[in-house]
Amino acid sequence: MALVEPVSPLATLAPAPPLLDAESREWLQSLRAPDATGEDAIARLHALLLRAARFEVARRRATLPHLRGDELEDIATEAADDALMSVLRRLDDFRGASRFTTWAYKFALLEAAVKLRKRAWQGREVPLEPEGWSLFSSAGLEPDAEAEQSELLETLQSAIAQVLTPHQRRVLVALALNGVPIDVLAERLNTNRGALYKTLHDARRKLRNHIQERGLALENEEKR
Repeated sequence: MALVEPVSPLATLAPAPPLLDAESREWLQSLRAPDATGEDAIARLHALLLRAARFEVARRRATLPHLRGDELEDIATEAADDALMSVLRRLDDFRGASRFTTWAYKFALLEAAVKLRKRAWQGREVPLEPEGWSLFSSAGLEPDAEAEQSELLETLQSAIAQVLTPHQRRVLVALALNGVPIDVLAERLNTNRGALYKTLHDARRKLRNHIQERGLALENEEKR
């Protein structure tokens, strides 16, 4: 009778996360310290995040030519402040795939980018109505036959008007046609990015199914 080798419990465990480098370990230990060590680490981290935010603000400055230097500095500081709070809340999420400073740096870049997009749209009307549906003709739909293109666009416009819910229509028009940043739209509609992505996904699925039922296909669908 053949013997069955017992399976070690260790063999069923998930792979161990990468070992933290010494600098990353020091950051985590210092940031969690309840005394002056922790306060000093938080101050050093904020300085790092502020440098990252300033870098991103400078990189995108051309998108906000009307802002003065002190206003840009305010945006960078606010981004660094919010990034610091996010990093401190998510210390347990750090797994060591990169250096801690690299991981934290990205929080500041993201916060700065979001705040700049919102500032660029501040005071601007967010177009949610479908006045520009005719612009879909320039959205990459270029069938060989002009007649097919015309039929496809007519079907697409009809589907947007009839198949989508009013909310799906507003989100699709704002994001896909009018180029409204998703963070700005989320703020104006009092929702979040995840909900908008879900709405956009559902709207595109409805449009794709509606068009396919009529024997047509979007250009990118034909290539699948």
